Amino acid sequence: MIDEAYDHKAWHGPNLKGSLRGVDVKTALWRPSARRHNIWEIALHAAYWKYAVRRRLLHEKRGSFAFKGSNWFARDRSWTLTAWSDDRRLLEEEHQRLRTVIADLDDEFLAHTLPGRKERFIHLLQGIACHDVYHAGQIQLLKRMAR
Repeated sequence: MIDEAYDHKAWHGPNLKGSLRGVDVKTALWRPSARRHNIWEIALHAAYWKYAVRRRLLHEKRGSFAFKGSNWFARDRSWTLTAWSDDRRLLEEEHQRLRTVIADLDDEFLAHTLPGRKERFIHLLQGIACHDVYHAGQIQLLKRMAR
């Protein structure tokens, strides 16, 4: 599910990585209105949540993400092609880091609940896959609207 949602062929159409393919800086920065997120911000948001899920799986503390803050990271007209490439690479790296952690998990671990919560670890993994698919669809819509 994680791979299909991010970068493997999927029956539902473009996955997250596929939805970003060919997106230029102008399109990545376009927003439908002043208080709505753009494609670039959504890509960083996805990278952040891959980091957050990995951190929860490893019981790590906050604070090691590439940017200060959490969840949403503003991107506007002052950002460059190099920065867009770097941030897409960050998304890829966070996905690969998460995959590395997941590869070492066993069924017994996934059946346990998250500390202080009701959800099991497996739900965390299902959630991050759904998160990628949701934002892939959102990106597809934003690309059409930007035209």
